[in-house]
Amino acid sequence: MAEPRQNLEAAPAARRVTLEDIARICGVSKITVSRALRKSPKVRPDVRERIEAAAREAGYRINLAARDLRLRNRRRVAIVVDLAPDEARPMSDPYPLVLLGGAVEALATAGYAAVVTTSDPALRDEASDTSGIILLGQGPDHHTVREYALLGLPLVVWGDDGDGIDRASGVVVIGSDNRQGGAQAARHLIERGRKRVAFLGDTRHAEMRARCDGCQAVLADHGLAPAIELHCELTAAAAEVAVEALLGRDPKVDAIFAGSDLMAAGAKRAAARAERDIAIVGYDDSPAAAAFGLTSISQDWAGGGKLLARALLELIAGQHPEPSSLPTRLVLRDT
Repeated sequence: MAEPRQNLEAAPAARRVTLEDIARICGVSKITVSRALRKSPKVRPDVRERIEAAAREAGYRINLAARDLRLRNRRRVAIVVDLAPDEARPMSDPYPLVLLGGAVEALATAGYAAVVTTSDPALRDEASDTSGIILLGQGPDHHTVREYALLGLPLVVWGDDGDGIDRASGVVVIGSDNRQGGAQAARHLIERGRKRVAFLGDTRHAEMRARCDGCQAVLADHGLAPAIELHCELTAAAAEVAVEALLGRDPKVDAIFAGSDLMAAGAKRAAARAERDIAIVGYDDSPAAAAFGLTSISQDWAGGGKLLARALLELIAGQHPEPSSLPTRLVLRDT
């Protein structure tokens, strides 16, 4: 009787299928299996198809640890989103979703996988077992950057490098030109004849600080009073409460520049309830801006994500990419 075709169905459930197993099944060498699974042109198409079919049937999975050891490089990076899961600040907005998509696309093109996680300290190990980190957000007073810099991995951050703090930590910062965005918002409000502006946001965040500074510089150039800096959490509900209180105590306020569209939406609700004619500019040009008819500052999220990935890959390769700043543009709507 002919010996039955060798397979792995009787193998213990905990045993991992190896390249040697697939080679034995197909009657070829281990190197041929490896080349076939990498779709090398050195393997004939019919042989490659037979090996791929055998690998699928056997449940073969690439041993990433072994591959990384062989290549002396983990071909995966961590993308850390500095946001806590919160319905008030959805992760489905362009920040971080479109930014994330641009980064994943560029990484995949270069043959790298992405491990997506948040800045929750309990998940820090997920980022440490990679070749490098893309951090979406700097945290208040740069604290998140400092925490991840301690891991000693190549680190690229989406944010603002205007004060040089992150650069001093040895990381590369990629972001939009937040000062330009703030200046664009201020010019629009001035062109609408507004004279008493309030800035809404948490200026402990470097990007918010830069947006406020850009606005303040233009107001000063036009001989107007500095913007009132109204500190609040970066949600629509917090902004609504803060703006309602401001309008109740200051009848001269006629314009609000919000550091995000979510805050601008809350500001618009408060202004409507107070029956005040308040010009409002948001930031991000998100779906919320379109839904509420908000004039907003637009950022190139997809392009920014690709720049983040390319900069990180350069760091991993031992190169020294420079910080980059992308231009912003004003998108006019009802406010």
